[in-house]
Amino acid sequence: MVTQKIVVAVVLLLASLNSQGQGFIMPPQGKIEYEVIESKVLNTTRNYSIYLPKSYKTEESRQYPILYLLHGMNDTHKGWPTRGHVEDVANQLIDGGEVREMIIVTPDAGTDWNGYFDMEGWSYERFFFEEFLPHIEGKYRVSRGKEERAIAGLSMGGGGSTVYAQKHPELFSSVYAMSALMNIPFVGGPPGLDKKLDLLTQSVIANSSIAFVEKADAATLEKLKAVNWFVDCGDDDFLLDVNIDYVRAMKKVGIPLQFRIRDGGHT
Repeated sequence: MVTQKIVVAVVLLLASLNSQGQGFIMPPQGKIEYEVIESKVLNTTRNYSIYLPKSYKTEESRQYPILYLLHGMNDTHKGWPTRGHVEDVANQLIDGGEVREMIIVTPDAGTDWNGYFDMEGWSYERFFFEEFLPHIEGKYRVSRGKEERAIAGLSMGGGGSTVYAQKHPELFSSVYAMSALMNIPFVGGPPGLDKKLDLLTQSVIANSSIAFVEKADAATLEKLKAVNWFVDCGDDDFLLDVNIDYVRAMKKVGIPLQFRIRDGGHT
């Protein structure tokens, strides 16, 4: 009897749809778009991916909080949308009422070069703050103020997001560092580096998030307390020790943060 009722219900539904002359209409969902920005600082074009939430195209006067989501080494702006499934995850969290609708943007710091810091031939940090962030928040309807802006990243992107917020605590309300390259976890660098990788290694050392905390004056430390800090790392991750060093440095100077160690490696 139950099976018969289900069959009848399906038949009636199909008949109703057919009588209306249309198929089943899916509810609106947020979508990933791929865009390009011209950079005078880098003297080239740079790609980026951007997730626009489900109401973005219909509520034309609404503004949205934004998350800058940075990729890891040897990856591009397509890493989070493809392997990270950002679109699906964001849609599920938003539809479930767990997070607000937001814009999520991933710049491309990879391809021929890698790195979020300024180095010889690659002034990426300048590009991010002088060109990319103003471009995004001028082109898209982004809510104003640090409370509406967060940054996160994986590996090299985790280190980049941490340092960006350390240098600009007035811009970001929250930082989520995943398996983060807080510093180079070996002395002197690995042997046989090519020039670009050597420059990247030296830039990470020069921008160590651990050293930043250790050397910060009282005024800077006070500003860091106005940011919500999150650190997340695997127990078999080769970067676990430097993440622990960072957490210890933060705790030593009294800056609150959340720290999670999960089962797994650098994945």
